[in-house]
Amino acid sequence: MSKYGLHGCLRAKEGNGDSLAEILIKASQIMNDAITCHLYLVSRDPDRPDDIYVTEVWDSKEDHDASLAMEGVPQLISQAMPMLEGKPTGGQALEILGGKGININ
Repeated sequence: MSKYGLHGCLRAKEGNGDSLAEILIKASQIMNDAITCHLYLVSRDPDRPDDIYVTEVWDSKEDHDASLAMEGVPQLISQAMPMLEGKPTGGQALEILGGKGININ
């Protein structure tokens, strides 16, 4: 069985990249309780400090979608939204085929 992956960039308003990253790192800590979440990685391009990337691996899209309602997540989303430069896009959905640290069986 393959896993569901999602990779996207959230562009913060100028100077808000650190604050946005902090919120997303808090979200990653909540995901520690989601057994269907295998990866929640927050990163950035050092040349574009207001572009914050999130890479996720889940058992399914449904598991990812359900995570948006986990306790504390809606509040973090509402904190992050005013920091964003424009509306977030859905990111790039990926079918995970394998690799280090990911068991697709």
